[in-house]
Amino acid sequence: MVKITEELIRKKSEHNEGIIGTLEELSLHQEDVEKIEHINNWCKEIQILYLQANLIPKIENLNKLKKLEYLNLAINNIEKIENLQRCESLEKLDLTLNFIGDLESVCSLGNNINLKHLYLTGNPCCDFDGYREYVIAKLPQLETLDATEITKSERIKAKQNIGRVEEKIKEAQEKYKKFRTEQKERLKNSYDSSVSDEDFWKSTSENCPETRVEISRRSRKSKGPDNDENKNVKNQVSLFTKEGRPLNVNQAKLNFKFTDEDPAKFVLDLAIYKYVMQFVQAVRFKSQFAAFKSYRTMQILITIKGKFFQIVFPEEILTDKSTAKRSQTTGHLVLEMPRANYKPIKSKKKNTPNNRVNENQKSNFLDIQENTEMDISKIVENSKNKSFQDNPEVPALEYG
Repeated sequence: MVKITEELIRKKSEHNEGIIGTLEELSLHQEDVEKIEHINNWCKEIQILYLQANLIPKIENLNKLKKLEYLNLAINNIEKIENLQRCESLEKLDLTLNFIGDLESVCSLGNNINLKHLYLTGNPCCDFDGYREYVIAKLPQLETLDATEITKSERIKAKQNIGRVEEKIKEAQEKYKKFRTEQKERLKNSYDSSVSDEDFWKSTSENCPETRVEISRRSRKSKGPDNDENKNVKNQVSLFTKEGRPLNVNQAKLNFKFTDEDPAKFVLDLAIYKYVMQFVQAVRFKSQFAAFKSYRTMQILITIKGKFFQIVFPEEILTDKSTAKRSQTTGHLVLEMPRANYKPIKSKKKNTPNNRVNENQKSNFLDIQENTEMDISKIVENSKNKSFQDNPEVPALEYG
């Protein structure tokens, strides 16, 4: 069984510098994936998701993708439409060439008010009498069905005939359900280990989910150990928990010093190998903070020749104002990251012209020598102006 791993998603997100938290488009087609998982927690910004040409039997674990606009699940093993109600931004859904025989499950898309384009071509339900009328009546928000525009007259006719069409659909569904039960029973013992690969490839196979899974399994087996699904399991490093919470990881086993004493910033001193110059480019490339669209994050990921170093901070940092410098003497990488919540304390002293001091000008303050006495009486006496007239109503000054 091929699983969706963090390593696989990062490999497919090279266009986003391997960062999956801000990923908007992800392509996992033709990977023999058998279950949708982890994307729900790791890639919540996804808008376009390609999962076609896999072995997925069930639509699941997509309910947190609020920004998902286009989902491609063509050529899979899906037999029922479900679990997409919370994908509120979904506009286009491609389910071409699956095994959907439960046409009533299309009603689960009724709350996806933004859904405009639906593709069901190649599914067993398309052969049901009244298929198109039923879907149009149940999903009035659609603009096209199977790449064909829905006309106004079609919509009116579908609403008028929905009662009669529903009876036909239920009857066709029951017939198909019975067929699938018999088919599973026939194939129950057909794909066990006792059947040799030679006999399997020579035999005539039925078009069903079980056959597709068996073909994929035997194909991987014939390619040898290099394609074993357990390959590199020991080398896989998880950077997130199943809930999507980032972890502290030092796969590269580098010495580092993290300082948070400065209230304005965090400082990370990472001991990169001094004489291995090919590492430098990888570090600089992966430490570009501007890759985070919000310019805020609580973690930083550095890749050093395929190995990860990730550190999680106790609070958000400003990525667009962070700097990364490498010492010419030690080879250490020093990163300075301003705290997003830091607010400098402003001085209460007003910035008036009298408080400003120009360094290019000479000081206007009196230069008083030691043991120098000032004759205050003379200063007062000399400051009098002959034209001065005393106002008797003003009280005299008092000296404390």
